[in-house]
Amino acid sequence: MSGETQSLNNKNHLENHFENKQNSKPKVDINQLLNRVRDEKKKERKENLLLLSLVGSVIVITGIIASL
Repeated sequence: MSGETQSLNNKNHLENHFENKQNSKPKVDINQLLNRVRDEKKKERKENLLLLSLVGSVIVITGIIASL
């Protein structure tokens, strides 16, 4: 009798273990998320600076051409 209950307990333990693994969500590292946000902000700043430079260059070139 104790052998049957022991094997049933082992079976239940294994089933619970697999259910917990299936229900558990992967952990998210907050530092990785913060680094990703910082990298995106840096990239966005560079793009904005490039756009501002291009617009400024177009204005200066247009002014030079208009003054001739």
